[in-house]
Amino acid sequence: MTRDVQSNNIIEVNDLVKKFGNFIAINKLNLTVKRGEIFGFLGPNGAGKTTTVRVLSTLTNFDSGEIYVDGCNLLKNPLEAKIRMGVIQQHISLDKDLTVKENMIQHAMYHKIPASERLKKITELSSYVGLEEYMDRMVDSLSGGWKKRVAIVCALIHEPKILFLDEPTVGLDIQARRLLWDLIRKLNFDGTTIFLTTHYIEEAEALCDRVGIINHGKLIALGTPPELCSKIGSTAVEYYGPNGKTAYRYFSKRTDANDFAGTIPDGTTVTIRNTNLEDCFVELTGETVGGM
Repeated sequence: MTRDVQSNNIIEVNDLVKKFGNFIAINKLNLTVKRGEIFGFLGPNGAGKTTTVRVLSTLTNFDSGEIYVDGCNLLKNPLEAKIRMGVIQQHISLDKDLTVKENMIQHAMYHKIPASERLKKITELSSYVGLEEYMDRMVDSLSGGWKKRVAIVCALIHEPKILFLDEPTVGLDIQARRLLWDLIRKLNFDGTTIFLTTHYIEEAEALCDRVGIINHGKLIALGTPPELCSKIGSTAVEYYGPNGKTAYRYFSKRTDANDFAGTIPDGTTVTIRNTNLEDCFVELTGETVGGM
């Protein structure tokens, strides 16, 4: 039921298949997540991102394949695997009729944390994420960013090894999003592995050690952001012509990019820059970021 928990991989996924009727949402997915990393999972809408997170976090069953979380077989021992993880879904599952502190107590009781330890853990975690001033406020009175922080405390109350964050910054303003980025970095620095799905490409580029790109249920690319960018070329030529459309060409050498830019007709706006993760995503999936 378990593998060597000293393995460098905290998650191992082998030939994972998930179907909804005749639709294959996850198609023989093979994936590893390393201990201590922030792992980003990208894909267009309907690509299988959220379904994968729901399967890995035991919220949805699967049809075939093998999953190990911290050495624990997810199919044979899901309860043991679940102890090792914290989950924050797109839609925050907090009780709006309770205060911040009462929500935390409720989650501590759910995880069977002894009464003698609950308040100590809640106090430590609340201070860690900066929630001390909000403990007696009703959850429904908080902004989206502060609700996310409450959800993070609830997910961390049982000290999981890995935290799943499914599009955690959707709907947040720029300031709240950046503050949450800092908290994610802090959690990771202090030893928590992060599995992050996002449709903000710049979020993955800013936070993630490695990124996997899924499309039509299949993993189509995996690597560090620089490694993924190198797949299409490290230098991009972006040019906007009289036809009203922006075109892109990618080159492995800056000199080749400069030579190509020299062939573009006068009157065309041309930019030569480093390739970014958004370029890679669009080229590999055929989707624009706005279509995610």
